[in-house]
Amino acid sequence: MEASLVVAGVTDVTEGVKNMVKVDENEKLVVVACNGGEGKIAATESKKQSKNRIKVSNTKRPFIYYVVLAKKYIKQYKAVELSALGMAIPTVVRVSEFLKRKGLAVEKKISLSTVSTKEDEKGRVVEKAQIAIVLESAAELAETSVEIPSKDC
Repeated sequence: MEASLVVAGVTDVTEGVKNMVKVDENEKLVVVACNGGEGKIAATESKKQSKNRIKVSNTKRPFIYYVVLAKKYIKQYKAVELSALGMAIPTVVRVSEFLKRKGLAVEKKISLSTVSTKEDEKGRVVEKAQIAIVLESAAELAETSVEIPSKDC
């Protein structure tokens, strides 16, 4: 859970924290406090990341980790979104193709784009490729599909 606290002009910070309101884990809370220590909610904003998204890295975790995690998400949410930047794109494609070949998932949507990021050292803007592949449970598709008989027989 991620929440941010903005306190302005509070004499006692603990008093401002006591008056915080519990917020859903998908929202960020911004609290502005006045001199008396009363917290007032200025704004809440929802996180943009969906619960069934997996951000893939080619250096942090092995390939099989993402396969197992994607299987779990497909069982739980009936769909999964695999996304990656730059050199992690082949890992996303491998995970997706593995799940499709095993008959666990079918491709629903693929989106490609570029993202501008700043390099820490020099401060220059770098364009990186981004991919997002949405996979749906193959069992769900099999249950809803209807076979059409051919008239050749």
